[in-house]
Amino acid sequence: MEGRVSSVQSLGAVDGPGLRYVVFLQGCPLRCRYCHNPETWLPDGGTVHTAEDLCTTIQRYKPYFGEQGGVTVSGGEPLLQPEFTAELFRLLHRQKIHTALDTSGAGDLEKAAQVLQHTDLVLCDLKFPTETAYREHCGGSLQHTLDFLKLTENMGIPVWIRHVVAPGLTDTPASMRAIRDLCGQFSNIEKIEWLPFKNICIEKYKSLGIEFPMADKPAYSQQHIDMLLSAL
Repeated sequence: MEGRVSSVQSLGAVDGPGLRYVVFLQGCPLRCRYCHNPETWLPDGGTVHTAEDLCTTIQRYKPYFGEQGGVTVSGGEPLLQPEFTAELFRLLHRQKIHTALDTSGAGDLEKAAQVLQHTDLVLCDLKFPTETAYREHCGGSLQHTLDFLKLTENMGIPVWIRHVVAPGLTDTPASMRAIRDLCGQFSNIEKIEWLPFKNICIEKYKSLGIEFPMADKPAYSQQHIDMLLSAL
């Protein structure tokens, strides 16, 4: 089984529990205004790997991430390559390696269920609290994301929500409360990770000849996020 990989990070510390080997897959149907990985958008980019060879490579790092860490498949959107992601996770489970899926839920739900059969944890990007904002600022669907979250609940997969707090888009207490209320609908959501907007991706956009819509916005600190959370 072959898939297109944009890049890998051998020891990531912010993409799930413990240290993680992070695989960034190629291809994404969304165009989020604050996206920091524009190099992953095109489905025919990156390099081709087989699930078997990638699993063999990952096993070399098992002494570093051990039982407390594991592998996270991100993107782009990994559910655009569901067969590859499912096969990689299946092979990793054979080696007793923890698997995490970092996704926006933007993919065929029937195929997503096949991936979830081999997934220990879902990191789900819940981007905006309304359907209108979803369509305007990322080209996705809130309802589809909620349907995906319902699927994870039905399958008993624990979820960590990831939400970017972006200036002028999602940085009000009302918006953050709405996100929190949406999460309250699901019994399997363990926590919300409130991620401060960063603009360090500007050089990526310049090198690709793409305009970054948020280039004039300031980066947020964790202290700013904490201040907003205190008002909820």
